[in-house]
Amino acid sequence: MAWARPSFLAGPRTEPQPIDPSAPGRRVWQRLLWWLVFPRVKQRFEPTVPGVVLIALSMGVGMAAYNSANNILFITLSLLLACLILSGVMSAINLRKVRWTLRLPPPVRAGQTATVTLDLANGKSLVPAYGLWFELRSTLHGAVTVWPERPKGLNLKARRQWWKDRIAALDRVDAQGRTAMRDRLDPHGSQQLPWSFTPDRRGLWRVELASVGSLFPFGFLRKFLSVGEVRELVVWPALVEYRRWAAGGGRPLASGNRATRVGHGADLLAVRKYAPGDSHRLVHWKASARTGQLLVRQYAAESQQGYALAFDTSEACWPRAEQFELAVSLAATLAEDLFRAGQLRAVSLDAEPPCALRGLAELEEFLGRLAVVARRSAPCVPPSSTAFSRITLQPDGPRGVVAMIDGQPAAQA
Repeated sequence: MAWARPSFLAGPRTEPQPIDPSAPGRRVWQRLLWWLVFPRVKQRFEPTVPGVVLIALSMGVGMAAYNSANNILFITLSLLLACLILSGVMSAINLRKVRWTLRLPPPVRAGQTATVTLDLANGKSLVPAYGLWFELRSTLHGAVTVWPERPKGLNLKARRQWWKDRIAALDRVDAQGRTAMRDRLDPHGSQQLPWSFTPDRRGLWRVELASVGSLFPFGFLRKFLSVGEVRELVVWPALVEYRRWAAGGGRPLASGNRATRVGHGADLLAVRKYAPGDSHRLVHWKASARTGQLLVRQYAAESQQGYALAFDTSEACWPRAEQFELAVSLAATLAEDLFRAGQLRAVSLDAEPPCALRGLAELEEFLGRLAVVARRSAPCVPPSSTAFSRITLQPDGPRGVVAMIDGQPAAQA
């Protein structure tokens, strides 16, 4: 006898549909579960000492629970495992939507402290961020580490000193540090964290934000997030002390002629219309009567001594590396001192034509070039002729450096 379909089931027959794994809700939970089990390469968890103790305790409680079939031990095991899982999940939430920006200071000098600022911003709407720390590293670009010679024999004192020298040689070109948040970072809030280091030599330093870590909330797991954000910091040569000698002064502008700029000299430069605030002593009465309007005198500025600094970086001139570094520091110091005195007119490196120094931007550009300059394998080049007194640097003995003004010694470092 055939089975008849009831009337209330009338209608087209539908087959059971398979579960779509690409559905929005199911896809989110699958991605979340996969992310918790297999985190990204840039993210890693490490158990702390309390975390290791908690894991060992969980394993012991679990073995005792299975052997004794005690429900209280099973409940204890579930609580311990829940603490571990909750620690990992809340640590991931703590780092979510936290943005950071590495901000470097203006160029600094070697031997001076440079302060790097880390700008933090919390993009979460409800949950604040707690207990974050940031690992930073500064490395001299292109630096060659000179390792001390390893001692021979079994002298423990010499070996201990050798290891200290190795660590000191590494710290000279690679500085590491950590800065941490002291207060919580509120939702949609911002915070600044400083980190300071002292570059001991000139050059182009790479400041890197290596990783971000968190122990929140219980301290059982330590989460690291690799960042790898790199910025470049220019470190100018260090200032050096030098001794000045009484040498011939620089030649004035244009072979003794007056400077063609407005000043308070004795030579008349031009005549212009009177402006409110001009002194009545500057009124040119004859020209005013002739033109029918009030005119005042403009005088030329008095001439000042000017210098052109030329620095040759060839190995033939500087066979010793330590002497070359001292010469670079002396060139930077003289350039800054003469610029402040208003006497530096031009600068040049090697065979380049003299570059006029009109303002602070040109001086900073020259100091930036001195920060990364290196000895070149070429013969010495005579400096180009200029209208000013020429300053050149030469070795003075095995260690010293002397600055020459038109062939006469003027300063020694």
